Amino acid sequence: MLKIVVMDNTPNLPLDQLRQIRIEKLNKLKKLGINPFPADSKRSNSAKEIHDNFKKLENKKVVVAGRILSLREHGELVFIDLSNQDGEIQLYIHKSNLKPFNVKTQNLGEANLNLLDIGDFIESEGIVTKTQRGVVSVAPETIRILTKSIRPLPSSHFGLKDEEEKFRQRYVDLAINPKVRELFVKKSTFWSSIRQFMLEKGFLEVETPVLENTAGGADANPFITHHNALDIDVYLRISMGELWQKRLMVGGFEKTFELGRQFRNEGISREHLQDYTQMEFYWAYADYKQGMDLVEEMYKNVLYKTFGTYDFEIGNHKVSIDQKWGTLDYTQAILDKLGIDIAKASIEDMKKKLRELKVRYEENATKGRLMDLLWKKVRKTVTGPLFLVGHPVQVSPLAKPLTNNPNFVQRYQIIIAGSELGNGYSELNDPIDQENRFKEQQQARDAGDEEAQMNDKDFVRALEYGMPPVNGFGVSERVFAFFANKSVRECVIFPLLRPEE
Repeated sequence: MLKIVVMDNTPNLPLDQLRQIRIEKLNKLKKLGINPFPADSKRSNSAKEIHDNFKKLENKKVVVAGRILSLREHGELVFIDLSNQDGEIQLYIHKSNLKPFNVKTQNLGEANLNLLDIGDFIESEGIVTKTQRGVVSVAPETIRILTKSIRPLPSSHFGLKDEEEKFRQRYVDLAINPKVRELFVKKSTFWSSIRQFMLEKGFLEVETPVLENTAGGADANPFITHHNALDIDVYLRISMGELWQKRLMVGGFEKTFELGRQFRNEGISREHLQDYTQMEFYWAYADYKQGMDLVEEMYKNVLYKTFGTYDFEIGNHKVSIDQKWGTLDYTQAILDKLGIDIAKASIEDMKKKLRELKVRYEENATKGRLMDLLWKKVRKTVTGPLFLVGHPVQVSPLAKPLTNNPNFVQRYQIIIAGSELGNGYSELNDPIDQENRFKEQQQARDAGDEEAQMNDKDFVRALEYGMPPVNGFGVSERVFAFFANKSVRECVIFPLLRPEE
């Protein structure tokens, strides 16, 4: 049995002492004429490239670079595990094979290996080989330091246990936990797949204002900030340019989408954040039924590319998305589950039912808000995947009414694992109807409903010039979080936190 000595033998010292030891090593390197923070690297191959192409690279010289994850010494042998974004590679060091210390080339040599620590970034030139135990390795001839770390990393085994500490020091969590890095690689794949899908379907990517005079396109409470140059208060957008993209439909564009950040000054939960990514598309001459077909195709395409499967376990739900998605009627679902017909019920009837269900509501809540609370109680029981349809007009101020029943609208929401994972509808393009709905929403807002929509007079003016039939749809990063089976906050690479005291 080999006796391996771990070269970093100071892990139990207090942090200030550990930092001081590393600073002393830093100063020794400088006295030797070694630059501990050079700007360049001559890396020729990543860890993954070496593992994937071992037969081609065996006995060839390469230059590798990365962060030291472990340092182990056994007599004349030293083992260093290097990590980079796509994997790890072992340095299998025979001390006698290392070229001597050289200031000109910045090679540390065998004599100065003791100045290295776990967490340092180094570069090494050597021969691709395998150890006697069959581990793909690089046998170094030179080692050059690229970055001297002053603060020690926590061990990969113990890591950062406190969730807030993980979020606050995400860079550490990423450095020691490949699964966290993999999560954000998947998230990047998720959004790039959506962008690719939309472009392949002939949609034009656009950019619309983030700062608005009137926050519109959703029921949400906006953030307010001050624009110094214009000396006005403005709102951070609460939708991905919904009313702006529909103005583009007025202007002659027929298929647009936008992917970016939006902001809602609301509560934090497993499914909700205030600052998050969303994609919305708008498609002229298409109705909500055509939108449902496109969205189902998009979800199947994107989720398989991202996760490599159609089958998921999300909370208590087992979901297979590789099937034809059905529909669920909004009013009928509430009637079946809760025994109340919202098409006929009064505001007091709905308040009574909510009290029975022990669901809190505001006394001045509108009928639409009470309907929404009842639906949310039902939603938790729905596994899906399916489309929720038949929404009452009171909960859909921007949607076109059904032809045979104007009290309900041409809207669809994706329901999977008890959550709403996408929202679309045939857009309202009757300017008179739109103006009346905006006025109703503004009255609710003036009465204290902070999430009611504002009266956007310019948008009504745009509709008066004429907008063709349009289907719109929006999807947020909640979808990725759900299928990753994590909270949406875990899936934000640097979530907002209160300042450290």
